Amino acid sequence: MPRIASVVFRGGGKVYQFDASGLELAPGDQVVVDTTRGADFGRAVRAAEDVPADKAPRGLKRVMRKATQADLDAIASHRDAELEAKRECRKLVAELGLDMKIVEARQGFEGGKLTLTFYSEERVDFRELVGKLNDRLRKRVELKQVSARDQSRIVGGFGPCGRSLCCATFAGDQEPVSIRMAKDQNLPLNPTKISGCCGRLMCCLKYEHQVYVSFRKRAPKRGAIITTPGGEGKVVELLAPLDSVTVVNAEGHSVTYKLAEIGRPAEEQE
Repeated sequence: MPRIASVVFRGGGKVYQFDASGLELAPGDQVVVDTTRGADFGRAVRAAEDVPADKAPRGLKRVMRKATQADLDAIASHRDAELEAKRECRKLVAELGLDMKIVEARQGFEGGKLTLTFYSEERVDFRELVGKLNDRLRKRVELKQVSARDQSRIVGGFGPCGRSLCCATFAGDQEPVSIRMAKDQNLPLNPTKISGCCGRLMCCLKYEHQVYVSFRKRAPKRGAIITTPGGEGKVVELLAPLDSVTVVNAEGHSVTYKLAEIGRPAEEQE
């Protein structure tokens, strides 16, 4: 039975699966894996698990080993080269007048190809830039364009909630975010209110969406007359995050109840 490990590279993003063979891996373990580009350094995001042979992906590359101190030292030794590459690339971008923002430089684990990621709203002809970088850095350089979301994930930061950006926190999250999710949550459709640091719809909309969808299916409508532990009352507010509704009773007092505490509206009981 194949043993599958789920691994991310450089802080998160897409999750890749590898054959862990007999290795016992826990979330957070640093590993060296075999890839189409050669050996690379990553981090396990789930414990390695046994999967039936008929359900295991085909052609999996393998986890070569848990990272050793020598592997960690090798990664640390690349940092200076990566910082120099970013500085030189930014200088050349300014000299050539290219409309692009350099986001990250990444040296191959075995010291080979240097990959520079950049963000731009449009396609960029960077052939001249690559040629000049090869001459200045004396390395084989590859440029890769990333999306606004990927830029935020790589750079990191904090959202309006005060917590780390979702895209930089939750590995493997590739699901799209839609304006429908904001509408279902009764949020103001003001771009400044529902957009994240990347200028796109906030990732948290999709994490909370199912809570609102489930709540709407179970909750009475605003204005409905329902039975509560304190007698009948009229629903005046829906509180999805609390799984509750606020009701005005016969005495005119507002009381909040959990959905489990209230009865169905009269029209639904008929």
